Amino acid sequence: MVLREVESVVTEAEDPFLSIGEFSRRSWLSLKALRLYDRQGLLTPALVDEDSGYRRYRESQLATARLVAMLRRLDMPLTEVAKVVAAPGADAAELLKSYWEETERRLASQRELAKHLRTQLSGEEGSFEMYDVKERDVPEQTVLTEQRHLLVAELPGWIETAGTEKRCGVPGPMFVIYHGAVNEDSDGPVEVCVPVGGDQNDSKDVAVRPESAHHEAYVRITKAQVGFPQILSAYDAVADWIRTHGLTVDHCSPREIYFADWDAAGPEDEVCDIAFPVA
Repeated sequence: MVLREVESVVTEAEDPFLSIGEFSRRSWLSLKALRLYDRQGLLTPALVDEDSGYRRYRESQLATARLVAMLRRLDMPLTEVAKVVAAPGADAAELLKSYWEETERRLASQRELAKHLRTQLSGEEGSFEMYDVKERDVPEQTVLTEQRHLLVAELPGWIETAGTEKRCGVPGPMFVIYHGAVNEDSDGPVEVCVPVGGDQNDSKDVAVRPESAHHEAYVRITKAQVGFPQILSAYDAVADWIRTHGLTVDHCSPREIYFADWDAAGPEDEVCDIAFPVA
């Protein structure tokens, strides 16, 4: 039997060989998984029989194998697993942290989507107990404004870009007014507004207009609830509250008011108000 050594030479007394079966049992990885990881170069055996293809591993490889097994239990893709395994300790920890933070953001968004669908499928009136609808008066403001026709897939990027370009020392939170429905088929229009001082003048590059004082009903939602389509539950909750309280929506269009640092906020942090001006 001819054996090809894959890794550096180490005495068996210092680091004994393990059969693939024993390595599988002790590493928590199936034989199928070990063969797959070998083909992908993620976890290669120490010795391979060139005739039979029989694999033998070093006992010292168990730590890496168990790391791979635990990362896969986090549903980490193999490409990301390979990066973590190859990185030095501190870098590997940072890669894992970034992956899990993104996973938590995704799961939080999916959880809110599930709530939205459950509410929608139940078909019950007044089924928005998760939202605390409040009222407030909003004074007249002068705002920098930009308006576009956009489908829902284009909306987040444009809101971020348009708002960032205008939010330099502004006296109030940016808000987004929907003058028409925005989804996969309808494109608004949508208007980004950023409050400025009352003495701001029009320029060639930026439009400025007054935003009238009004009374509004609103709910406060988390970052996870902002995603589409789950955000529609918040809109439905305010509209349902307005209807059940005998009020009517004013001529102004519904809006989203972004009052928090979006990048610094976590999935459960409150970042946005969904508001309807009411008569």
